[in-house]
Amino acid sequence: MSGITRIRFAFAVAALALSGQAALAQSEKSGVEKLYVLNCGEGTAGDISRWTPGLNEGKSMDFVDSCYLIKHSSKGWFLWDTGIADAVAAMPNGLVPADPKAVTWRRPKTLAAQLEQLGLKPDDVKAMAVSHTHPDHSGNVELFPQATLYVQKAEYDWPGANNEPRFKPSHPVEQLAGDKDVFGDGSVTILSTPGHTPGHQSLLVKLPKTGAVILSGDVVHFKDNWDNRRVPGMNVNKDQSAASMQKIADTLAREKAQLWINHDKAQRDSQKMSPEFYD
Repeated sequence: MSGITRIRFAFAVAALALSGQAALAQSEKSGVEKLYVLNCGEGTAGDISRWTPGLNEGKSMDFVDSCYLIKHSSKGWFLWDTGIADAVAAMPNGLVPADPKAVTWRRPKTLAAQLEQLGLKPDDVKAMAVSHTHPDHSGNVELFPQATLYVQKAEYDWPGANNEPRFKPSHPVEQLAGDKDVFGDGSVTILSTPGHTPGHQSLLVKLPKTGAVILSGDVVHFKDNWDNRRVPGMNVNKDQSAASMQKIADTLAREKAQLWINHDKAQRDSQKMSPEFYD
């Protein structure tokens, strides 16, 4: 090998090493940076036998409702669930349901105000998803009219009240038919978990320090139901519900993940709330 060839070879090796280091540095930076837990409603269920058929007749329970704001290192802000409509904050008696067994919801803090506290505007949220279309999860979707909405096709096509569509046709949407790696790097994965509704979904988030977390949606409503694999009577498909709970259990084991149950007040009360965050 001539002197010139040796020099060229050395430069090539050095360049390759530098590009490898740059790629490694980039990969270390990619993924989720932060996750904020937002207060998206608080309420009281009149009779939790609605969620535990044959048990707890006449027993009431406090519920909470969370939304989750996720900061991705390169893709920006992603919102999971939108909670009870912000308008409920102005209702002195809360949102009282027609069915007294259901939840009377209150909105102590609006979603818009919690974003503002973090120095954000709704337009800063570029992508979003809802676990399903019940109003305690989808109440503020149109606060983000430009954000791409990820939703299962089965949920999107499910007729609403009076056969109305569940979302505004003008809202940008990506309709899914199963699981979805949102950012292509494995950091945020939508998990198809039908049963509570036809296109219900949950979310797997991998945080750099906290580790893997699954955001339940309503695949389960509170810890006792999870521990006993109970399926609420109002779910649209009992077999799918049971299969989805098993899918979550398998994912928890595989990813060594925590399950954050959306409506479970005892668990929520132990969590860091925005403006604190998980990283």
